Amino acid sequence: MTHAGHRVRWSGLRPDQSDTGRQRGSGGTARFRHGRRPLALTLLIAALATVLAVLVPGVAQAAGEQVLGTLSTSRSGPITGVQVTVSDEGGTQVGQATSDDKGQWAVDVPGPGKYTVTIKAGDLPDNVKLGSGGDTRTVTVGPNRQQPVNFGLSDGTTGGGGGGGGRVIQLFVDGLRFGLLIAMCAVGLSLIFGSTGLTNFAHGELVTIGAVVAWYLNVQAGLPLVVATLIAIVVGAGFGALNDLAIWRPLRRRGTGLVAALVVSIGLSLALRYLVQIVYGGRSRAYVGYQNERAVDYGLFSLTNRALASIVLSIIILVLVALMLQRTKIGKAMRAVADNRDLAASSGINVNRIIVIVWALGGGLATLGGILLGLSDGVQWDMGFRLLLLMFAGVTLGGLGTAYGALLGSLVVGVFVQVSTLVIPSDIKYVGGLLLLIVILVIRPQGILGSRVRVG
Repeated sequence: MTHAGHRVRWSGLRPDQSDTGRQRGSGGTARFRHGRRPLALTLLIAALATVLAVLVPGVAQAAGEQVLGTLSTSRSGPITGVQVTVSDEGGTQVGQATSDDKGQWAVDVPGPGKYTVTIKAGDLPDNVKLGSGGDTRTVTVGPNRQQPVNFGLSDGTTGGGGGGGGRVIQLFVDGLRFGLLIAMCAVGLSLIFGSTGLTNFAHGELVTIGAVVAWYLNVQAGLPLVVATLIAIVVGAGFGALNDLAIWRPLRRRGTGLVAALVVSIGLSLALRYLVQIVYGGRSRAYVGYQNERAVDYGLFSLTNRALASIVLSIIILVLVALMLQRTKIGKAMRAVADNRDLAASSGINVNRIIVIVWALGGGLATLGGILLGLSDGVQWDMGFRLLLLMFAGVTLGGLGTAYGALLGSLVVGVFVQVSTLVIPSDIKYVGGLLLLIVILVIRPQGILGSRVRVG
C-alpha cells in the first residue's frame, strides 16, 4: 500500500485522480503511455490550428473582400433606401449599394486595403442622427475578409425626448443588458479558472458555437428559436464536458503546467474559430423573425422586446446559478473545489466529476449568452473571440475565481463600455472597458470581490 501511494505521488497525481488498479497491473508502462496521449493530443491541436490557418484563406477566397453593414436604430428599426458609396485610397469609387428592407447593405471591393465608406445623409429619416464620425468611415479590409462598418446611428427622440440625461439613461440600460450577457458567459469562465486554474482562451468559441448551432436549428431546420435554444444549450453543455474529458483531464493527470495548458487553449481557440468560419462563413446573420423589431418607448428609455426578454432571462438564469452555488450540494462542492481542490478531494468529493460538471455548466451558460448576443448583434463566426477580452476584464475586475465577482465585474464593464460612447466613438468603445480594468487593478489588484493573497 505504501509503495502504491509512493507511485501515485511520483506521477504527480492526486488521490482522486489515480487509477490504482491499472497502475498495479501494468506498472510504469501504463503511466508512460498515459502520459504520451495528452502530448500527442497537444501536437494534434497545434497542427490542426496551423492547417486551418492556411486553409481558411483558400476557402474564403470565393467570397472575396467586402465591406458590409446594417443601418438601424433601436427605436426606428431597420432603415431602408439609404445609398452607401465605397471609395479607395485614391478617391475612386469602387462600389455602391442601397440598404434593403432589413437595413443591410454590402459592397464587394477589389482587394485588401483602406477604403472610405460614405452614406448619403439626405436619405436618412428626419429623426435619425449620425454618430460622432459623421457620414464617413475609413476601414481597412484584410485579405479574404468581410469588414463590417458601423455608423452609430441614433434616434433624436430616444430616451425622454433625446436630452442629455435621457441619453445617459438609455446607454445605462443598454449597458446593463450588455453587462448581463458578458456575465452569463464570464461566470462559467470564472468557475473553470477557480476549479482548475486554467485561463481558457477557447471559452469564447463556446459562445460562438452555441449561437451558430442555434442559428442552424432555427434557420436551416426551421425550429422555433426557443426550441433551438434549448437544444443548443444541451449541445453546448456536452461540448464543454467533452473539452474536459478529451483534453484537460488527461493533461491534468500528466501534470501539465498552467502555462503549457494556456498555450493549448490558444491553439484550440484558433482551431475552433477557423473551423466555424469554414462551416458557417464570414457573414453576420440573424435568427428568423427577429430582424425588424421596433423599440417600445418606456419613457426614459426604449427597448425592443427581444432586448427586454434578454435582460429578464439573464437575471433569472444568473439568480438560479447563484442559488445553485449557495443552496445545493453540487454547488457547495463546486465552491469547495474552487477554494482548495486537494482538501475537497480528501473530504470525499469526487473532484473530477465536479470539474466535468463545471465545464458543462460553463458551456451551457456560454451558449445561452451567445444566443442572446446573436439576437441583438447578429450571429458571427468570431463573436465569441471579440467578447473574450471583455469576459476576461469582467472576471479579473470582479476577482479571479469567484462567480459573484465575475457577475459584478461584467456588469461594471458592460455599463462602462456603453456609457463611454458619450465621449468616445462607438467603434472603439471596447477599449474603454479595458482601460477601466487597468485603472481598477492599479488601485485594487485583487479585484472588487477578490481577497488579498500574501506572497513571500
